[in-house]
Amino acid sequence: MELPKTPSFRLDGQTALITGASSGIGRAAAVALAEAGAHVTVAARRVDALEQLVGKLQEAGCGARAQVMDVANIPLTQKLVSDLGPFDILLNSAGLARHSPAVDTNEADFDAVSDLNVKGAYFLTQAVAKGLIAAGRSGSLINISSQMAHVGGIDRAAYCATKHAVEGFTKAMAIEFGKYDIRVNTICPTFILTELTQATFDDPEKRGWVERQIKLNRVGQVEDIMGAAVFLASDAAAMITGTSLLVDGGWTAE
Repeated sequence: MELPKTPSFRLDGQTALITGASSGIGRAAAVALAEAGAHVTVAARRVDALEQLVGKLQEAGCGARAQVMDVANIPLTQKLVSDLGPFDILLNSAGLARHSPAVDTNEADFDAVSDLNVKGAYFLTQAVAKGLIAAGRSGSLINISSQMAHVGGIDRAAYCATKHAVEGFTKAMAIEFGKYDIRVNTICPTFILTELTQATFDDPEKRGWVERQIKLNRVGQVEDIMGAAVFLASDAAAMITGTSLLVDGGWTAE
C-alpha cells in the first residue's frame, strides 16, 4: 500500500505581492508568506513602515522588497504590477472602513470605501492575473474580505456592501481563471486587534458586542490570519477556488 503524501505548505521559489503590508493583517500575512519561503514584495502607502518590515524580514533570512503603492490609483498600480511581476501569489489587505448609520452615509465616504475595497481590489486582482496568464503560470490570488461579507452589521452598510461585492467578483474570476490554474479566494476575518481597530476595542460597549458574537470568547489576533494566508497560497489548497475562508471565531455560525 502506498500512502498519500500531504501537499506542501511551503512557498519556496514563489513570488508574492502583499498590499496593505505596512500594518496589521497585511504585515502579518507578509511575515507568514516570507517564513514559508516566498520572496515577498510588501506594498502600501507608508514607505517608512515598509522599509522597517523589509529590514526585519531580511534579518530573519527572508527575501523581501518594499514598493510604495496606492491600490486605489488603478493606472499606477497596474503599471507597477506589470513592471514588478509576474507574482505567483497576491495577498491584498488594502482596505478602508468608514462606519455610520445607513441614513447618514454620505457620497464621499461611500465612494472612498468602494473605490479601494471594490474597484481597487478588482483591478489589482485582474492585473496580477493578467501577468500570470501572459507568463503561462499558475497562481493563488487572495483578497482579505471580512465576516461582514456574509452578514450585516449596524453602522456598516457601506462597508458590508463592498465586502459582499468582493465575494461576488471572487466567484466570477475563479470561474474564468480556473482554466489557467489560477485560484481566487478570500479570507474573511472577524474583528482583529490591530492599530486600526484599537479604537473599537477601547470602547467597552463595542468590545462587549464583539466579544458576545465571537463564540471562541476572545477577539482575533493577526496571528489567527497567518496560517490561513499560507494555506490558501500553497499547494495544500490546490483544489480550493471561488470561496471564502472564514476566520471569524464562529461569528457567522448562527
